[in-house]
Amino acid sequence: MSFVFEPAPVVGLPIVGSDARFPVRRVYCVGRNYAAHAREMGFDPDREPPFFFCKPNDGASIVPVPAGGTGTIPYPPGTANYHYEAELVVAIGKGGRDIPVEQAARHIYGYAPGLDMTRRDLQIAAREKGRPWEVGKAFDFSAPIGALRPLAAGGEYNAGAIVLEVDGEVRQNSDVTHLIWSVGEVIANLSTLFELQAGDLIFTGTPDGVGAVKAGQTMTLRLEGFEPLVVKVG
Repeated sequence: MSFVFEPAPVVGLPIVGSDARFPVRRVYCVGRNYAAHAREMGFDPDREPPFFFCKPNDGASIVPVPAGGTGTIPYPPGTANYHYEAELVVAIGKGGRDIPVEQAARHIYGYAPGLDMTRRDLQIAAREKGRPWEVGKAFDFSAPIGALRPLAAGGEYNAGAIVLEVDGEVRQNSDVTHLIWSVGEVIANLSTLFELQAGDLIFTGTPDGVGAVKAGQTMTLRLEGFEPLVVKVG
């Protein structure tokens, strides 16, 4: 097959203990999946069905950061309120539709720390007008992700501290056990809306404490059991 120009390469995430890379297919994100974060954003954290949005799956949006390394992302245009959101990312290794909660782990390849970077002012402006969130969530360099830890190597990940520091100061401090919808429930619900495929990533939501970062600052996401994800705003 020929193309009128060279297709963009598939983005591959580093994997702990392997030289192979995890090929990314789609990037799904869960909105407001920690009660305290829902409250700080002005919403009732009652356990209503989860909602989802997407980020691009290309190398312009995803920023793979190897274990022990430091990623650098530019301060994005069009915003004066650039926010971090620390998250557990789940990588799907086996596809499926209408996946039962109790079978969700069979579809997981592994886990990683990730940052859902957000142009908060643009997101809120779009939300207030009932418009899509893409300009606030799906921009270039909006998804730094650390190295994946395979489920086969470390088992299921349903509990663990999640801490975000900016220049050494703790801004977010919670635990994955505080997810409103568990990882298994998120996978089960999402699979009723989309047929999941190997290569899909799911950002599972962020705890409270989100806030702005400026050029020159460094974010460090410490997800218990993983190498820290270190990202500097260039």
